[in-house]
Amino acid sequence: MTFLRFLRYERPVIFLYLVGFLITAMVFFTDPTRNWLWGTFFYALALILLILAGYLLFRYQQNLRAIRSMQSRDYESLSMEGDYAQQHMDEMRKQHIRELNTIQEKQNEHYDFIVSWFHEIKTPIAVLRLMQQTEVDAKSLSEEVSRIENYVDQALYYAKLDSFNQDYEIKNCDLERMVKETVKDHSKTFISKKIRINLQLEPMAVQSDSKWLQFILNQLITNSLKYTSVGGEITITIVETPQEKQLIIRDNGIGIEQKDLPRVFNRGFTGENGRTHSKSTGMGLYLAQQLSNKLEHYITCTSDVNVYTEFIIHFPKNHDPFLLMNQNNADKKTQ
Repeated sequence: MTFLRFLRYERPVIFLYLVGFLITAMVFFTDPTRNWLWGTFFYALALILLILAGYLLFRYQQNLRAIRSMQSRDYESLSMEGDYAQQHMDEMRKQHIRELNTIQEKQNEHYDFIVSWFHEIKTPIAVLRLMQQTEVDAKSLSEEVSRIENYVDQALYYAKLDSFNQDYEIKNCDLERMVKETVKDHSKTFISKKIRINLQLEPMAVQSDSKWLQFILNQLITNSLKYTSVGGEITITIVETPQEKQLIIRDNGIGIEQKDLPRVFNRGFTGENGRTHSKSTGMGLYLAQQLSNKLEHYITCTSDVNVYTEFIIHFPKNHDPFLLMNQNNADKKTQ
């Protein structure tokens, strides 16, 4: 820090000293009762300049020490502006650290998911290789291919989760039709495990993105099929309450421990069932809930061990007037 640059920062103090001296001199000049002595005037000026020079040197040394000790968090600020700037920089540093931690956490999440995904997808691939060496059972082959497709879908939707707002379109979706299509996609699993399907559906339109909602339905039904024993039953119901619309998926499978219920939608959480009954990445329900929230839906879960598990997708009841207007215009064009 050069001395001339320092003087530029201290211009207000220098100006204040000079103004103070000039005001004092003017008072003496305009007072007719006092005898003005030029020697006294210059003596006072010299004293003021000497005090000012001493003050500036002191401040200059303070600034030099502050600059040298800025790496330390214990140095004392030289001004209110400096103190405010230091607080602002400290807050920016904390915010930067928080953002870095968030990025690091996301990177760790992606790494954990990729590792678990590789482990999970190796199982159906190994089964397919084993089938190459034996007689190929078409039903088993279809099941393993479906498992691979589900894992690939999970990876794709997980990758798109952060860029969701660039790839969705909210419109009126036929919930009954989507449920029937999803159940049809899993028909071979229903048949192979001899699981009964009880559909209690009624025509209902909900506001959502059809592609993302289809993925959510697929994850919930896949989860019910995975933990429902052979000969079990899955019931899917569409209801409308005074507050909302609901899609209820209920199975009579192994159920979920009460201690695990609050965490079933956590990323990577598999719970007791995932560890003892079936290998799982713990991403299906997490993705379903995350996507539901982004679509302004949400999912709840209730369960009783060895009795039932019930997932409910909650949809807002009110329709968007803009969507209704577009639908009415489309209907008029087709007439």
